[in-house]
Amino acid sequence: MISFQACETDKDDQSPSISLSLSDAFPENCDTIYMGEAFTFKAEFNDNVELGSYSLDIHNNFDHHTHSTDPSECELDPVKIPQSPWVFIQQYNIPEGSSTFLANNRIDVPDSIDPGDYHFYIRLTDKSGWQTIKGISIKILEK
Repeated sequence: MISFQACETDKDDQSPSISLSLSDAFPENCDTIYMGEAFTFKAEFNDNVELGSYSLDIHNNFDHHTHSTDPSECELDPVKIPQSPWVFIQQYNIPEGSSTFLANNRIDVPDSIDPGDYHFYIRLTDKSGWQTIKGISIKILEK
């Protein structure tokens, strides 16, 4: 009689986490960044098995739509029609085998964009495809 036993593997059934609780995390909800200057995005990502990739999306919130996952609300400027809004969308890979990763990305803000209310959207995906999204509100202003 022949018997087979299947190898049981660890199943990833948890979403990864995004932490902005580092002492130098940036931006946080309601932070301000400035036109024509660079800032550094800093956050910590964790997963129970292995991280995959993350993307950053910055777009205007001149119509007051919401993606916020933060419980506190920011003071918004009056609704306005975009003339020259900024859109930034970038995907980043995380080194293979990482279950913890410190994101540290320099982002240059153009100087010829509409100032005002923007969303900063972080999308983190682990190697198994689980995803976590964090949406915060920021202001982009002239200095």
